[in-house]
Amino acid sequence: MARELQEVYVVDGCRTAFGKARPNGAFAQTRADDMVVKIIRSLLDRNPGVPRDKIDDNIWAASTQWGDQGLTIGRTTAILSGLPVTTPGCAVDRMCAGGATSTCFGASEIQVGAADLIVAGGVEHMGNHPMGQGADPNPRFLAEKLVDQSALNMGMTAENLHDMYPDITQAQCDEYSIISQQKAKKALDEGKFGNVIVPMTVWSGNGWSVADKDEQPRPEATLESMKDLRYPFRVKGRVTPGNSSGLNDGAAGVLLASEKAVKEYGLEPKMRLVQYAFAAVKPEIMGLGPVPATQKVLERAGMKFEDLDVIELNEAFAVQAIVFMQEFGMKLLDDPKLNPWGGAIAFGHPLASSGCRLVAQLAYYFAEHPEAKYGLATMCVGLGQGAAMIFENVQN
Repeated sequence: MARELQEVYVVDGCRTAFGKARPNGAFAQTRADDMVVKIIRSLLDRNPGVPRDKIDDNIWAASTQWGDQGLTIGRTTAILSGLPVTTPGCAVDRMCAGGATSTCFGASEIQVGAADLIVAGGVEHMGNHPMGQGADPNPRFLAEKLVDQSALNMGMTAENLHDMYPDITQAQCDEYSIISQQKAKKALDEGKFGNVIVPMTVWSGNGWSVADKDEQPRPEATLESMKDLRYPFRVKGRVTPGNSSGLNDGAAGVLLASEKAVKEYGLEPKMRLVQYAFAAVKPEIMGLGPVPATQKVLERAGMKFEDLDVIELNEAFAVQAIVFMQEFGMKLLDDPKLNPWGGAIAFGHPLASSGCRLVAQLAYYFAEHPEAKYGLATMCVGLGQGAAMIFENVQN
């Protein structure tokens, strides 16, 4: 018997601060699953109307499912966070879009009536688990020329995008990066992230401390200071650490609810999920992924790009962000619709967590801007994919 699809609402979203993936980083001696537990508990503590025994699934993503990021992290963290033993959980992986995927998969459970309350998120401890740890790519990829060798290195795919769009210069990418840093500084100075970032007590060699600020932002960066940065991916390249996101540790998550749960528990949702889509491109140009993903989600939603009031785009690399802006006719290099509070070049990119960072950031932007009706969260994905989600502001 056919049944009507249920509406899906984002009740809340938050994240840890993003630390640098270094031996002296804020989370260097913190387990990934403990970061997830912090987010789960924070989401539920902030929304006391949600009964713990009514969480229908706990869906968490990690790109490297190894060690403290392995063992079906959704189930282990459900137990560790104090949820009833009857709470199921699972793990998913779509590399950079892991958190976006866990959000969309949880939303689908609600849409078909298989769940009413979902916790979903993503985590990446890149200090303890370098990108690709434990991976063993099939030799056929290169032997049969299914992909170019550059597809296995994200920085090289960004250099490939420069080749594909020769009109986009390094100078533009550096300028865009400075804009991202300054937007982030302004938002941080104005306290925009007070509800987005949850403080976490962490241990280091110097004792206990509170991690409540991102370590990645470089507000002091200037075009002059970026001129002498190295090119780690290609001799005489254009991609530098200054116009790229960092290697980071962090977790982010969201609380999703059906319309039935919203009414039954008196919840105050922040956004309604309109539509989502995933798309794929050649792995060698993975940064192009947000373009077809956005085109696809707009088509499925019956919307036009002009209908979007705000866009949260994960800035893996500046060139990828500029390509997106160029393809959709946005104002270069500082369109007010794009990443108004800054992006990953400033905050960092702990892979699987970034999708939920975008969702949480969008939700709290909506809270301050009731005039904004529709928002897009989109990102590129390793090995040539793109993710896109459209949300409607329900806080006005």
